[in-house]
Amino acid sequence: MTDLGARHAYPPHEVLLAEGDRTTFVVVLLSGWCTVWTPTERGGRVILALRRAGEAVGDMAALDGRPRSASVSTLGPVTGLVVPGERFRRFLASRPHANALMMSQLTERLRSADHERRALASMTVLQRLAGRLVELADRTGRPENEAVTLRLPLAQHELAASVGSTREAVAKALRLLREQGLVRTGPGTLAVADLDPLRLLAAGQSHGTET
Repeated sequence: MTDLGARHAYPPHEVLLAEGDRTTFVVVLLSGWCTVWTPTERGGRVILALRRAGEAVGDMAALDGRPRSASVSTLGPVTGLVVPGERFRRFLASRPHANALMMSQLTERLRSADHERRALASMTVLQRLAGRLVELADRTGRPENEAVTLRLPLAQHELAASVGSTREAVAKALRLLREQGLVRTGPGTLAVADLDPLRLLAAGQSHGTET
């Protein structure tokens, strides 16, 4: 697929795609992480999803030709393959296997979006944070010193945006988790010491902490 477009290197915190734009190109992430986000009325942002190497961003506009539904920004350095929308559609049409993979990815994103909406409506900040930490541990974690270190350049305000909350509320929830011995934090680092209680919290089951 690398012959379909041009490789491009993006610096940290650069906007790859802007909500409302009429562009239709797709960026296939070759390395690094991106956030998919939308602005709030108060000037902040809500992070809708995290995308990593091996995933495509911008594919919805390429497929339906409508304006971008959200913005995409890099978390750290990112390398991507920029594919024109028409070329991307021809590629999918000529390769049933690739088309099936894309449909599977879109279906998974819809399921994830449904889950996020339910979580915002019915779960506490602590529960939503626990779910996000479990997700990040599963996707990026590396066992170190009897814990799982999260390998993702996600600042605390970005972590808060990813669970639809404020930085202050997430800081309080992290403090509770630290006091319970479930997470460890340090300058630019976050490690999960015990995943099982976090999974219970994310599932809506009590572990003796409240926020």
